[in-house]
Amino acid sequence: MLQIPKNAGDKPLPLLIMLHGATQRADDMFWYLGSAHEEAGVVVLAPNSVETTWDAIGGRAFGEDIYNLDRVLERVFQTTAIDPTRVAVGGFSDGATYALSLGLINGDLFQSIVAFSPGFVINRDAHGKPRIFISHGTHDRILPIDGCGRRISRELKGQGYDVTFREFDGDHEIPADVAREGLAFV
Repeated sequence: MLQIPKNAGDKPLPLLIMLHGATQRADDMFWYLGSAHEEAGVVVLAPNSVETTWDAIGGRAFGEDIYNLDRVLERVFQTTAIDPTRVAVGGFSDGATYALSLGLINGDLFQSIVAFSPGFVINRDAHGKPRIFISHGTHDRILPIDGCGRRISRELKGQGYDVTFREFDGDHEIPADVAREGLAFV
């Protein structure tokens, strides 16, 4: 699914590839983001994973989901005015884990990463140094903040990444103000 801000005009816009959580689908991402992409002037591409979550989650290899994402991105770049210097990858929950991992591996393509409630990072060779926005609820019962968001932020800062970490008083969710902050980060 692709959503372009209504007031886009002809100028190239930033793009956020927004990856869904486990058992979710692409359209759920627009429910989470609300009108934040309109306010920020960001094109949002929300693809579906092949299975119930992204292929490299749970120990599988990066594979068919990457192939599908490459095809969809190629089509978006052919049909939509995208600023190639402002391409970001993001997601929620399992999608945030996948986005962080994919974004670090492809930091030469993605200038920024937006991870809402990630669980971990799949370690592979990193390229480039994308800016990173991570948010996490202090009462998250699915992916607890101490072992997930706080740990990931600390480790990435220790590796020299520019990390903005946003804790909020909430559960496993994306509050509207956090969604706006994440989209403005793109």
